[in-house]
Parts: sequence; C-alpha cells; structure tokens
Amino acid sequence: MSEQVDTAVEAPQFTAARWIDALATLESNEFSARVAKHLREDLVVWLTTVSPSGLPSPNLVWFLWDGADTIRIFTTPEAARTRNIQKNTRVSLNFGGDSFGFDVVVLSGTAQIDAETPAANDFPEFINKYAEWFPRANQTPTSWSEYYRVPIVVTLSRVRGI
Repeated sequence: MSEQVDTAVEAPQFTAARWIDALATLESNEFSARVAKHLREDLVVWLTTVSPSGLPSPNLVWFLWDGADTIRIFTTPEAARTRNIQKNTRVSLNFGGDSFGFDVVVLSGTAQIDAETPAANDFPEFINKYAEWFPRANQTPTSWSEYYRVPIVVTLSRVRGI
C-alpha cells in the first residue's frame, strides 16, 4: 500500500488590525511582510472613494508609500475622486489578490487634497518607481506631474486581508 499524501493547502487566515499595530510588525509576521511588499513593489492600487450618492468609486492609481502611515497619490482637478474626497475623506486602497482569492490586502484611511504637497516629480522615489512607465504613457515625469497635479495624501488607519 502506498501512503496517501494530503494535498490540501491550508488557507491563509483573515487578518484585521489597526495600521499602527500592523506597522510595528511589518517584517515580523507573514501577513505584515506581504502588506509591506505590496506597498513597496506594486505599481498600482485601487483607490476607492465614496460618491455624494454613497456609491463606491474605485480607480486604479499610481502611488508612493512613505514607509510609515502615508500614501501619496496624484490626480487631476476634474477627476471624480478629487470631488469625492472633498465631500467624504474616507477611502480604501485595495491590492488585488491572486487567482485563488488569497493575498488580498485592503487598507483604510482618510484622504485629503493637500496643496502643500510638492508635485510628483519632486519625489525622486516616485520618479524612480515609474521611470519605465512614463514613456509608455507618452509622458515625461514633468508632463505627467503637470497633468496629475492634485496631490492626495492618504493617512492609513486600518489594514485587513487574507
């Protein structure tokens, strides 16, 4: 008789935490390490704002994480997300999971339009992150920054995922 091997894969556990608690353990547990990897390496995130009628409004955006509790996003003055944030500052940022529904990360926080934030091309980390993508969008860092000139600053408060 041959031994049967259990091929079942243990499902990852759902995790929810205050951001400050997750930040304190970024590299010490598997979930927090995955969150940090998404924040450092992913090129896009789904920013979901809330419309005046209460409907969620997801948009795929480029972003820059400061390594702590702030994410910077740049948008256009006429974008619905700009208007939505002016009316309701609650937002979520969502990283897509894998094809099995795992590796999902949802960050919650508050957003504000911050006229004091420098332009995107004043952040070398942002320019380096998207260096190969500016030409693909027929943009230079300067032209992109002129078009996406409204800075959104998201302060993270919660994280959850699987």
